[in-house]
Amino acid sequence: MTGILVLGGYGGFGGRLSRRLAAAGYDVVVAGRDLLKAERFCAGVVGCRPVAADRNGNLVTLLAVEKPALVIDAAGPFQGSGYGVPTACADLDIPYLDLADDRAFVANIETICAGVPIIAGVSSVPALSGAVVRHLAQGMERVTAVEAAISASNQAAAGRSVATAILSTVGRPLPLWRGGRRIVGHGWQEMRCQRFEMQDGQSLGLRLVGLADVPDLDLLPGRLPGRPAVAFRAGTELSFQNAAVWLASWPVRWLGGSLRPAARWLLPLQRLTARLGGDRSGMVVRVFGIADGRRLERRWTLIADQGCGPEIPTFAAAILADRIMNGTCPAGARDAGELLSLADFEPSFTKLDIRHEAQELEQPDPLYRRIMGVDFDRLPTALQVVHGVLRDGGASGHATVTRGRSPVARLIAAIVGFPPAGEHALHVSFAERNGIETWTRDFAGRRFRSRMSQRGQELVEQFGPMRFRFALVREDGGLRMAMRGWSCLGVPLPIALAPRSDAHEAEDGQGRFTFNVAIALPIVGAIVCYRGWLK
Repeated sequence: MTGILVLGGYGGFGGRLSRRLAAAGYDVVVAGRDLLKAERFCAGVVGCRPVAADRNGNLVTLLAVEKPALVIDAAGPFQGSGYGVPTACADLDIPYLDLADDRAFVANIETICAGVPIIAGVSSVPALSGAVVRHLAQGMERVTAVEAAISASNQAAAGRSVATAILSTVGRPLPLWRGGRRIVGHGWQEMRCQRFEMQDGQSLGLRLVGLADVPDLDLLPGRLPGRPAVAFRAGTELSFQNAAVWLASWPVRWLGGSLRPAARWLLPLQRLTARLGGDRSGMVVRVFGIADGRRLERRWTLIADQGCGPEIPTFAAAILADRIMNGTCPAGARDAGELLSLADFEPSFTKLDIRHEAQELEQPDPLYRRIMGVDFDRLPTALQVVHGVLRDGGASGHATVTRGRSPVARLIAAIVGFPPAGEHALHVSFAERNGIETWTRDFAGRRFRSRMSQRGQELVEQFGPMRFRFALVREDGGLRMAMRGWSCLGVPLPIALAPRSDAHEAEDGQGRFTFNVAIALPIVGAIVCYRGWLK
């Protein structure tokens, strides 16, 4: 067995990988559906020869004739793809790698029985991203959140497969682990401005990125202590392109269907803007967690100049190809998320105009501790845990809800979104950003949300346009919230007319966080009361 067969070996990423392998001295068989394209590519690259092959067809005959020492699938798209190629390789005892970024394809590759290396996701995700996350999480007893983003330069031309992969997930349901449970987001929504910046000031500025469906969303929560929330975002450097994809995501979300058939139009549209933007790409990985009692964010930033960004997805494949060809890669089917270290990528980075760095940032004390000071440390453990959120958290339990009976009380409760009376399974998700917390309470599917911040030594809880100020008082082995003022749209209102809020938190004999919250209005009377526990 000799040589490396690269499916899609003349494409955007496949062509870069073929050149990289040929430069390393390997005989490379460049395979693809269009033999003329393969021939034209190989004419300019020493060490490459062309062959016609369709990854979606029967490859057994081709593999039996070529007898490659390794097959690398760089063709794609892998969204909705079966395991025909890796299974054929496993049956013929031919090692296999791919550049897949499809979540299901990569996460389930281990179902293939193989006596040779069969490895999926040998690309920026999850091979590089997994290496970075493990590097940043070293020494953390608990990881609470992982957030990553990739922004490609506008001149990083993508092929038809990449366009298909992107449009396959736009607006589609996207399972996420967040707030301590599974929720559903949607592809290329929740757009954010992400800063790509080095400590020396080198920067890509702010770039828009939206939720992307990648294998890390399934793989990372179970591989890190604390089962953290994981979010991955992607985009291009041109904001209007990202905004256009975001707009296109809404009809898919509302009406169903898929934008995948439109992939053939994406590349011509992209070429119309090819002269805009630059040749700089970036990647950021942020890991939040606790190490030696310290609340930390560890951040890794990469900036690729001179059009080097599209080379990065080929690095992991070249590294593992070397190991397979040298006989040092263990047999078995698995994803690439835990196979490489960040140090393994360093030689590839230094050969190109690619810089990267890691930094550690102390995070502020939890909101309640900033307000209460040392009294917070004297609270029961369950209260400290619930109010010690760093970036993301969640708790589940049970609640009993009673409602006021007057028509006015019922109207007010409905407007605010309080849950109906009865017994409810309860989940509370905590999201923390820059010291401000958002609590989303889910009473058996009925949700209402509030936002908590600090004003002096008081807690401010916001429900829509209404803001309520509380003193946090440690008493009776627990915590009481005493109202000190309220406002609407920033206009202070008379305290005499304020809702009567009796809110108390404690810890029960089973170590659970317990709560009892009663809200009433002058003249109107009781609005709602909910009590129960969380764990």
